[in-house]
Amino acid sequence: MSGRGGWVGVDLDGTLAHYDRWRGPNHIGVPVRRMRRRVVDWLAEGKDVRIFTARSEESYPAIRAWCLRQFGRELPITNQKDYGMVELWDDRAVQVVPNTGRRVDGRE
Repeated sequence: MSGRGGWVGVDLDGTLAHYDRWRGPNHIGVPVRRMRRRVVDWLAEGKDVRIFTARSEESYPAIRAWCLRQFGRELPITNQKDYGMVELWDDRAVQVVPNTGRRVDGRE
């Protein structure tokens, strides 16, 4: 992870929590163990970690409760990027080289 300050966005469905289909705003899947461990470690290091989700605010109480169970605290929830975000962990993102439109992995 970057040594820069700022916050790390972690997508909820399919990245931090198992997702196979929509089951309603209050259902959140079991944690993806590897990602949960990462978040636990980042929090222990004092990192600012936020849940990044496309879900509506209707789901936010369920997300907060899930975070309390998984991390012992609520994490901030957002659906917006800003210049303070230094990383986004997501199951759908494709990283590009800044200002080029080229994929980082070299694929077209």
